[in-house]
Amino acid sequence: MRVLLAFIIGFISATAGAESLTAVQWLDKMNLAMKTLNYQGTVIFMKNGQIETMKYRHSVDHGVEQERLSSLNSPMREVTRKSNEVTCIFKETSEKVINHHPLDSSFIINMPSSPASLEKSYSLELAGQESVAMLPAQIVAAQPKDGLRYPRKIWINTQNFLPLKVEIYALEGHALEQVMFTELNTQTVAEAPAGNDASDKFHTKHIHSAQAEPLDQATFILNHRPEGFEPVFFIRNSIQQSQKAVDHLLMSDGFSTVSVYLESKESEGIEGLHSLGSVNSFSKVIDNTQITVLGEVPAKTVELIADGIALRH
Repeated sequence: MRVLLAFIIGFISATAGAESLTAVQWLDKMNLAMKTLNYQGTVIFMKNGQIETMKYRHSVDHGVEQERLSSLNSPMREVTRKSNEVTCIFKETSEKVINHHPLDSSFIINMPSSPASLEKSYSLELAGQESVAMLPAQIVAAQPKDGLRYPRKIWINTQNFLPLKVEIYALEGHALEQVMFTELNTQTVAEAPAGNDASDKFHTKHIHSAQAEPLDQATFILNHRPEGFEPVFFIRNSIQQSQKAVDHLLMSDGFSTVSVYLESKESEGIEGLHSLGSVNSFSKVIDNTQITVLGEVPAKTVELIADGIALRH
């Protein structure tokens, strides 16, 4: 009873101190907390009908962020992000893959540097309070202004402004994805830099992304770009290890990302729509070029973008 009473008092006092904040201000504070606090906990990822529980740790050392996800069940693996370098360790196969990627984004939720920019594409509203992992949370709902992106809700801790839960919904209303902390602890110190002991035990492979280039250097023209989706980067020859030239454009509306890939067509090209959970892709062939648009967006979005792609002559 005493523990319950303390929780109720904490919930009321925390909520009262932040009741005047707007939805954008909640997201602003969440953005700052995610990047500057040291915290760790247990996270459940639900996606494509699969449920995975992982240990999560976030730390900041001299302004450099580091995230680490460690699986609790087979297959055993660990994923670490240090700024924009992502390292995957597959313990059962003794393989280590280091991806040098030009995009710096959280494992928990994609967010723009300025949450106010989301209002171009979403209506942001406060949607009540609930508790998650025995912590008080304010719910922020993001409703798309068109049918080209998914609705979502974010549960933000009213005490430290960290995200406790994120849900993404289909346009029909059912949940497509969920990320949720089952316990969260902010009483932790920055994680020490990883040592070099893994170098001897794992076969290491580096994936280097090419230098970003201006979009006007692309070999294609993007005629149908949905409002709100802005280019994040454009790189050429992004899959160097396959000895195959691939152009890659990444776009984002702040929450969702969409990739456009162009490469030489194989003997038989790929055409049409393919779906897996919240991710849809649409492929088509122009001359000898294979084009694929892929993203965590509704099917009609990738089809619209692909339909408007033309080769630059």
